[in-house]
Amino acid sequence: MVGMGARETLNRLRWHPRLSLRDARVTIAHRGAPGDVRVIRGDEILELGRAFMRVASREGEVEIPYHRVLRIEVGGRTLWRKGD
Repeated sequence: MVGMGARETLNRLRWHPRLSLRDARVTIAHRGAPGDVRVIRGDEILELGRAFMRVASREGEVEIPYHRVLRIEVGGRTLWRKGD
């Protein structure tokens, strides 16, 4: 989704008639994780706020700022990538 940021892309998925935020895979920068990245399933996303998304995790609910999002995919297709 050219010309959009991570937040806009996730919001568009949330309201898209044929795609679903629940089916998304969101890759984020996560220090300490293998390769310093973590993949979040769309069904783990609880809320899309102004500056962060709230996500369910083993540690409880966490807030992840959009600037840490590296890639958004649905069905193996990359919809958004940081720097594109």
